Amino acid sequence: QVQLGESGGGLVQAGGSLRLSCAASGRTFENYRMGWFRQPPGKEREFVATISWSGSATSYTDSVKGRFTISRDNAKNTVYLQMNSLKPEDTAVYYCAATGRYYIVPRDAGAYDYWGQGTQVTVSS
Repeated sequence: QVQLGESGGGLVQAGGSLRLSCAASGRTFENYRMGWFRQPPGKEREFVATISWSGSATSYTDSVKGRFTISRDNAKNTVYLQMNSLKPEDTAVYYCAATGRYYIVPRDAGAYDYWGQGTQVTVSS
């Protein structure tokens, strides 16, 4: 089992920045690919970003490319999502997720076995 806990959400004006953190406990953190997903109000959960086990490879959904950066610190068992130039359409509950599986589609929420409780990000216009 892996336990995940997000922090860092809040209310920010458009154009501002936030950094989300996700602390993991339990199994060996570096054995897990990590992802960030979000669920806007009234919509389904969607992929935001993912990072490989070592942190050498990342991928983003098109709407956040150039604005968001995913990173991880395996010594601290933590994954981050730096969000810059925030827009009102970024408003959502943000979730971190972990998977130990290989040969998956990293953007597929179904590929992730462990989820945090979520943190609210609200961007005002």
